[in-house]
Amino acid sequence: MTRRPDIDVRPITEPEFREWQRALETGFLRAPALPEEQIEARRNLFVPGRLLGAFDGARCVATFRSFAQELTAVGGTPVPADAISNVTVTATHRRRGLLTRMMSQDLATAKERGDVVATLIAAEYPIYGRYGFGPATWMAEWTVDVTRTGLDPRRPAPDDGGRIDLVDGEDVRKLGPELHERVRRAQPGAIDRDELWWRARTGLVRFVSSWTEPFHAVYRSADGEVEGLVAYTCDDKWDDAKQPRNTASVRWLIAATPAAERALWRYLCSIDWITQVKTGWRAPDDLLPLFFPDPRAARITTQADWLWVRILDVVRALESRTYGAPGELVLEVVDGAGLTGGRYRLEAAADGTGVCTATTANADLTLDVGELATLWLGDESAVRLAALGRVREERAGAARVADALLRTSRRPWCPDMF
Repeated sequence: MTRRPDIDVRPITEPEFREWQRALETGFLRAPALPEEQIEARRNLFVPGRLLGAFDGARCVATFRSFAQELTAVGGTPVPADAISNVTVTATHRRRGLLTRMMSQDLATAKERGDVVATLIAAEYPIYGRYGFGPATWMAEWTVDVTRTGLDPRRPAPDDGGRIDLVDGEDVRKLGPELHERVRRAQPGAIDRDELWWRARTGLVRFVSSWTEPFHAVYRSADGEVEGLVAYTCDDKWDDAKQPRNTASVRWLIAATPAAERALWRYLCSIDWITQVKTGWRAPDDLLPLFFPDPRAARITTQADWLWVRILDVVRALESRTYGAPGELVLEVVDGAGLTGGRYRLEAAADGTGVCTATTANADLTLDVGELATLWLGDESAVRLAALGRVREERAGAARVADALLRTSRRPWCPDMF
């Protein structure tokens, strides 16, 4: 019986990028052959050493990509993150440990590089917990029945002295980056958007053949300050009675103030012939329904976990964020991969700052590194996790102390897919 050759897991070279792309499309059950212009567009994503491939001979059978990212911690501090994407294993090569080899290699490199966390958007829930990731933010998508909102169609303009204008992609590339920086520094769980992001979302770089140019609308406050932007598309549907049944689908919407957010949603609901608005990915506690006289006009059509986080440096992660109350907690962090486990004392001051140090003191809470990631951005409750057996109290009441320290008044949210 002939022994099958070992599968080689390694960073790909630029000449191997086309073969890597074929494996990526195959793994996601899409047509393997890509048009030449899409392959060339995607070469913008190639960073030496950050794209891994598993090769069975000359054929790539698994893919993995990481790239530099900044993630906003509670309180507004950006932390360096190892963002993970494009993870696939070809159906013929599953259950051979290829993902484990790629993930282990990447996380070890990320820790050595000095990244505080790793991040990803999980296609399937059960996969990434075994690598120390935990769901740290959730998202919701609403579908708005415009006819039920209770808005006055005769008053579509903002009532706060601001104005809304349609703009083109060039304007978005000028106005968007500065606005997004303001928004993401105030939103725990948000990530940075580089120049390539803006070019791809406005059509200068096209990763997929199905890209169509959206409409863009900008909200300016009464003093002329740019405070909101939205990108959206519209379909063209009419019923048998020649009545419009069109949907506006939001690709992304960012707003620096509630007034800007309110004005943009009301604008979308005021467009002639639009009877339904699909909101795209929003925070699970988004203000959207309460902007309408009848909040029942907005119903949640999708709600799911979104950004997953893997902590690589407990001390830096806990010191990067702020805290809701003064207090002290000793955490026993269990990390099966051996990257960052240990016992740590967290001391939060009245001004919200925290100091984290290694300690030999008795633990108050014992938890897996993935559960710590779930708590880190402030979305989940340690009391809930203790009830589920996912956090163990070593001192009575420690989970309530953790909630007082860690939980946030508004839920963290990552507006982006990557």
